[in-house]
Amino acid sequence: MNTLKRTAHASLALVALAAAAACSTESGPAAQPAPVRGTVKTETRSPAGGAAIKVKLRKPQLGIADITPMGEDVETVGVGLPIIVTFDKPVTDRAAAETVLQVQADRPVEGAWRWVSDRKVVYRTKTYWRPHQKVTLTARLSQIPGNEAAKDVTRRFAIGAANIAVVNTGKHVMKVYRDAKLAKTIPISAGRGGLVRNGVDVYLTTSGVHLAMGKKAVETMTSSWLGVTDPKDPRYYKEEIPWAVRISDSGEYVHQSGGYYQFLGRSNQSHGCVRATPAGAKWFYGIAQRGDVVKIAGTKRKLDWRNGWGFWQLSWTQWKQGSALPATGTRQNTDQNTDQNTEQGGQQG
Repeated sequence: MNTLKRTAHASLALVALAAAAACSTESGPAAQPAPVRGTVKTETRSPAGGAAIKVKLRKPQLGIADITPMGEDVETVGVGLPIIVTFDKPVTDRAAAETVLQVQADRPVEGAWRWVSDRKVVYRTKTYWRPHQKVTLTARLSQIPGNEAAKDVTRRFAIGAANIAVVNTGKHVMKVYRDAKLAKTIPISAGRGGLVRNGVDVYLTTSGVHLAMGKKAVETMTSSWLGVTDPKDPRYYKEEIPWAVRISDSGEYVHQSGGYYQFLGRSNQSHGCVRATPAGAKWFYGIAQRGDVVKIAGTKRKLDWRNGWGFWQLSWTQWKQGSALPATGTRQNTDQNTDQNTEQGGQQG
C-alpha cells in the first residue's frame, strides 16, 4: 500500500516512478498553512529644515509561501523533524537567502540547509533532535540586498517525545521506542512483492529511515494507483482503512490491517504498507507526531531520499553538499550558544 530532485532526467524519472508506485487515496496531501507574505513598508523622514515626508520602500522581491511544520500552538513534532521553507518565487541568490535563515534550539545539535528545488530549502540535523524542547526558525528576509521591505518571519516549533519505530519485515514485527524505552511490540505484515514496474518491485515496502508525514483516523485507499478505476475490474478496490500514519510520498502507511489478521506477525502480504493489529495500529496512531522516525529493514527496495521526507537516507556529508554556502565559515550549524545544559495516498494491501 504505497499512498519530494538533483540530475535532471534521472531525478524526474525517480519521482515519476514514486508516483506510479503510490497506493492512491482519494484525499490529497494535508492542508497547508496560509502563505506567509511580506508587506510594503513606509518610513517617515524629516529632511533638515523641512516638513516630515513619507517614503515608500520598494516592494519585497522575495517572501515565504509556506513553512513546515506548523507552530507550537498547532502541533508537536518528532525528533526527525525537517524544517521546510518554501519561497513565493524562484530564488536567484540561494546563498543570500540561506544566510538569513537562522535556527536556534533550547538543546541544539548540528544542522544544515539543503536546496531541493529553486523555491524550496530543507533544514536537517546531523543527529536527531533532542526531545522535549523548543526550536525557533527566524527568516530575516529584510537583510537580503534589495529585499529590505520584506517582513521578517519567526516560527517556534515544539519537539515532543522521541518516538522511534523499528520495523523488521523479515520477522514481521514493529518495535516502538519512546524516549529510548521499548513501549510496544506490534505484529505486522509488510509488502509481499511481485509487481515489477520499470525494474522496481512496487509491491515491496521501502527499506530505510522514513518520517511520519501526517495521519488520518480513516483513509480511503483505492486501486487507482494501478490504473484500475472500473469497479467491474476484478483488481478494483476501494476501502476505508483505520488509523493510517503516512510515511512516504509513494503511498506507504502504517495502518490497521483490513482483515487478514492471520498473516500479522507471520508473513508479508500487503501492497507495500505496514499493516498492524487493530489495537497496535490505534495505539501507534495515537502517539504519532509528524517527524517521528520509522526505520524499516529487510527488503530489497530502498527508500529514495526524495520520496516524501526521506532526507535521513543521505549521509551527513551528502546532505551538506546541497547547501549554497561554503563548507566553513557559514551559518549552517544551529546556534550552540543557546545550549545551557550541555503513495501520496495509500496503496491498500
